[in-house]
Amino acid sequence: MTKQRAFLKWAGGKFGLVEPINRLLPDGARLIEPFVGAGSVFLNSNYERYLLNDVNPDLIDLFNIVKRRPQRFITDAAALFSPLNNNASAYYALRSEFNACSDPYRRALLFLYLNRHGYNGLCRYNRSGQFNVPFGQYLRPYFPQAEIEVFAEKAQRATFTCLSFEKVFRRARKGDVIYCDPPYAPLSTTANFTSYASTGFSLEHQHELARRAAHTAHKRGIPVLISNHDTDLTRLLYADADLHSLQVSRFISQNGASRGKVAELLALYTSPAAASNVVALTPLQRKIAP
Repeated sequence: MTKQRAFLKWAGGKFGLVEPINRLLPDGARLIEPFVGAGSVFLNSNYERYLLNDVNPDLIDLFNIVKRRPQRFITDAAALFSPLNNNASAYYALRSEFNACSDPYRRALLFLYLNRHGYNGLCRYNRSGQFNVPFGQYLRPYFPQAEIEVFAEKAQRATFTCLSFEKVFRRARKGDVIYCDPPYAPLSTTANFTSYASTGFSLEHQHELARRAAHTAHKRGIPVLISNHDTDLTRLLYADADLHSLQVSRFISQNGASRGKVAELLALYTSPAAASNVVALTPLQRKIAP
């Protein structure tokens, strides 16, 4: 299967990890993603149905609009990708329009424009809920028509929701598989936790996600795969899971010289029978934690 790119640029997107993720994802009738992001795992997996969730309502509104009327959206969005709009004054005017706009369709068009013209494709809001990513200064921002069309076609198999991850877990049923790509834990104890949408994802959220994953797999028989940084903290949080570590290229600072490999952890929770080796591995995992 040809790898498909998401039509949005997305910090921490999983396009480069879809192969190891797919190797670990169990078979099932439906894949549930409580933190769908740009949707790379959705686009590069093959389940009959999908439940795709995110706490960012702008993202979910965009996905639902693309699902329902892709060609109209493509035509209208393409008009924004004009050289006349690829300068700082136009960008900040359209960003201000986005922040003042309450129409979901217009916001969806502007969200795609901001994603492709803003700095590094970031999606960031201030505490007042205002989108505040600066202008990216790209020579010729790419309009992802082909990627939107692929997404829209596959989205016919998906339901999109804007809920907390706790509520999404409660919607899971036997035969489902859950993949979680939460805002990542810090690489060091001095780093701040990732701020996502208008709220943060705290240590308590990280702990609750791990607790629910273990409960869902061990008590309800629904497998859960979680991706995160490979740190002492995440190895402790996911001690009940089967852990897989790999090296991933990351832009770990704005300084290009600081680009390098970061250890990534994939934690697979399965039913007790399928995970019978996990208990024996746990002490070893803690000993070898970086």
